[in-house]
Amino acid sequence: MHSHHPIGVFDSGLGGLTVLREIRRLLPGEDLLYVADSAHAPYGDKSVAFIESRSIAITEFLLERGAKAIVVACNTATGAAARLLRTRYSVPLIAMEPAVKPAVEHSRSGVVAVLATRQTLASHNFSVLLGRLETNAEVLLQPCPGLVERVEAGDLAGEGTRELLRAYLEPLLERGADTLVLGCTHYPLLTPLIQELAGPHVRILDSGMGVARQVHRRLSEAELLAPEDRIGRDRFWTSAHPARMHGLMSRLWAGEVELAHWAESKTRDDPRSHGGLALEPI
Repeated sequence: MHSHHPIGVFDSGLGGLTVLREIRRLLPGEDLLYVADSAHAPYGDKSVAFIESRSIAITEFLLERGAKAIVVACNTATGAAARLLRTRYSVPLIAMEPAVKPAVEHSRSGVVAVLATRQTLASHNFSVLLGRLETNAEVLLQPCPGLVERVEAGDLAGEGTRELLRAYLEPLLERGADTLVLGCTHYPLLTPLIQELAGPHVRILDSGMGVARQVHRRLSEAELLAPEDRIGRDRFWTSAHPARMHGLMSRLWAGEVELAHWAESKTRDDPRSHGGLALEPI
């Protein structure tokens, strides 16, 4: 690997753009590759074997394009597949961790709430994270089915999204939660609406900048940081139809994206293999 090689980032869909944005802000000289597996979003209702298979396929695609590090910008994929990826690949692999610890530290009421997919909340990684907390704070867990689909459809403030969020937030606020942890990378795209519904006194935390700092640290340790005086390039792929996703992805990225499609070949029986997926841009 060389310092001029790109950083590979992937998510089940568009949510990882919130992490990619923080990486771009902190590391302007890096080339970034982003894969949105939107044809299979959300991962939150998929099996562990399926998520492992997709994660391996995308990781190999990114490595074939020279990625010097892999960022799993998806909490669900982190819980289901990060450990497996680390056993298979030697490049730096940075994954998500919900910001529960800082939420507990900053909560005034001693009640924090984690909004995430069912798969994330049920994962071994999340159980370990909770087990490491040394606190008397109450941590409320709120699965949020349907929110990822709203974001993937570009509905960030419509009445349906508003009502869904209200149904998830009201019980948490009634129990005294004063800090909300966004445990899915799609959810920060809903932060303005969440803040409006929760009120100005409620703090909202996500892990995007923490992940970007970890990418910087890992690349610095490996002497793989790109020169600071260069301008990094962004490239994007989607498993959904590019014509359908291009406008929304450009809007969420706040700039025109170079978007390609990749197609799947027939998968093998072993869900832990990369399934013979031919993820080539067409």
